[in-house]
Order: sequence, then C-alpha cells, then structure tokens
Amino acid sequence: MRKLKLVPDDTNIRFIKMRFAALMLSSAAVLASILMVIVLGLNFGIDFRGGTMIEIGTEEPADIADLRNRLGGLGLGDVQIQEFGAPTDVLIRIETQPGGEEAQRGAIETVRAELGDDIEYRRVEVVGPTVSGELIEAGVLAIVLAVGMMLVYIWFRFEWQFSVGAVVALVHDVVITLGVFALLQLEFNLSIIAALLTIVGYSMNDTVVVYDRVREKLRKYKRMPLDELLDFAVNKTLSRTVMTSVTTLLALLSLYIFGGEVIRGFTFAMIWGIIIGTYSSIFVAAPLLLWLGVKRDWSGAAAGEPGQAAKSAN
Repeated sequence: MRKLKLVPDDTNIRFIKMRFAALMLSSAAVLASILMVIVLGLNFGIDFRGGTMIEIGTEEPADIADLRNRLGGLGLGDVQIQEFGAPTDVLIRIETQPGGEEAQRGAIETVRAELGDDIEYRRVEVVGPTVSGELIEAGVLAIVLAVGMMLVYIWFRFEWQFSVGAVVALVHDVVITLGVFALLQLEFNLSIIAALLTIVGYSMNDTVVVYDRVREKLRKYKRMPLDELLDFAVNKTLSRTVMTSVTTLLALLSLYIFGGEVIRGFTFAMIWGIIIGTYSSIFVAAPLLLWLGVKRDWSGAAAGEPGQAAKSAN
C-alpha cells in the first residue's frame, strides 16, 4: 500500500526567492492591521467592556426584531441581541449601568419583567468596569510575557538571530490576527485571548521545527550559500508542516461549523492563526535569518559540499 504524501520527497520550492514579495505583503498587512485597530477598534465583549449578559431560551424560534424593539425602549443604553446557535437560543448583552452592582441587578430585573416568566433564563453574567479593566491588563500582559519568554527560550536554544526571527514572526501573527478581528468586528473576549496564546504556541512550534532543520543543515553544509541552505531546510520540513496544518484545520473547521456560537469566535481565531502561523514560519522567520546572518562555524561539525544537498536524505 502506497503512503499518502501531500508533499513529495523531492520538492524543491524556492521560497527565499519570494522573500521580497513576502516582505511587502507582510509589511502591508501589519500596517493595515495596526490602522484598523486604531481606526475601527476591537469589538470588545462583556469581558472587557463590562456589562450584563443574559442567555435565554424560547419554546418557538425567537423573534429577534421584536426583542430588540421591546428591550431597546427600556432605557438601558446599548442592548445587543443575537441568536446563540439554535433559533430558540438568544443572547442579550446590556452595557454597564451607572450606579454600581445595584444598577446591574436592576437592569436584569427590568429585562425579566419585560420578557415575563414564559422564557427560560439559562445564564446571567455581570462584569463590572473594574474587573473588565483588570481583564484587559491581564490579557495584554499574558501575550507580552508569552512572546518575551519565547524570545529568551530561542536565544538560549539557538542563537540571537533565530530568537529575533522567531519573535518577529510571532508579533507578525498576533498583529495581523488583531487586524482581522478589527476589520470583521468580531467579538473580542477572553476566549480570543486564549486563542491568541494558542496561536503563539503553535506558530513558535512550527518555527522551531524549521529553525532546527536550518541549524542541522548549517552544521552539515558549511560552504553552501545561505539562501540555498534555507530553501533546502524549509523544503525538508514542508511535509511535516503541511500535514500538521491540514489535520489541525480539519478538526477546527468541524468545530467552527458544528460547535455552535459559543466557541465560534475561538475556532475562527484558531483557523486564521494556523494559516498565518504556517505562512510566517516559511516566509517571515526563514528569510529573516538571511538578512540577520547566522553562525556558520558550528564546532565539531563536518563540512559538506553544496552539490551534496540535493542528494542528501532528510
């Protein structure tokens, strides 16, 4: 039985030749993402803005327009209503009310009085402005610390050029993901912070695999031109990268389609993160080594000839 191979063993794609096009594309995407975050802003959820979230269930498919008309006239400020998976599941978000916890409880009772007792109240969550501010700080700190610790790890594990390349690729992934959320105005909540941290881990793992193969080839082929060596190393990891990305995306697509509204934002962030993380490992992290220069005189390594690369196995 023949094994399934998405990438043939003799694949020889000249990725480094495309580095200038990739640089222009990535630079444009990062700048556009920063502008979108500044101009459009992120659509913060209750976790970060503060307010009240009420999940209700109805016996018949909910009339969203009627609910908006009824709750919008209660004087509670910004009230957002949307289906939450099934047509009988509805999520109601109410902005923070002035007056502290007593005012938040009053808003909940006002909604209950308007909707009556024929509706099932499944979940009620209240997040105050102080807590929401602390959550924003904690989320930002978690991402910054994750990226910082990755920089230190790669610095000790490899060399400073690898560390800089890996961190630039990580920041590239996070910034563009934030830009996509700002552009599409998808809700940004704590689950998205969890997705961003997962993206950081996945992207770093992918980059480390590529860098480890680059270091291996640097030891073996000391006289090979660096651009050829980087292409050689990336092509040797391509099968693993593609297989890992495809299988992960299949699972995430299933969750996105069938998992319901609760985890849709998280799975979307993960799907986008897998795509952009795979791209950055090949087109951002690897070419940066060429621009930064890497150590070629690894002690105890046997020199190889450039022509041997095409014949060498893995």
